[in-house]
Amino acid sequence: MSKFIHVTPDFAVAPQLSAQDFAAAAAAGFRTIVNNRPDGEAPGQISSLAARVAAEAEGLAYVDLPFAGPPTPERITAMAAALAGADRPVLAYCRSGTRSISLWALAAVRSGALGPDDALAAARAAGYDLTGLAPRLAHAARG
Repeated sequence: MSKFIHVTPDFAVAPQLSAQDFAAAAAAGFRTIVNNRPDGEAPGQISSLAARVAAEAEGLAYVDLPFAGPPTPERITAMAAALAGADRPVLAYCRSGTRSISLWALAAVRSGALGPDDALAAARAAGYDLTGLAPRLAHAARG
């Protein structure tokens, strides 16, 4: 089972989920799942279609926002929109959680929900060092 790592009271990240993790996420009170991992990145990884089916079977909303490499401006905008309209709390996942928390930080700063330093501090408290993302966060804060 994947570990759910709370970043804020309404947002958490996790490494790759398995089909069984969706029941655990629902039991933990999550309402929305965001998948940031593209299909086929690793053997045995659950597909986005299977993840959607598993999430919906547990009564969870499911958002598919896969990406590889640095988050694009389009993905940041899509994540901000997904978070703004999501039933909370939200659980986002990727291979390790780093991609998801990076996208969350950029979206939170771009939307004005957090300042760059607050996003970095929240990530650090959750065990993620996003120091390398600081210039992009500062740019996102400027609009």
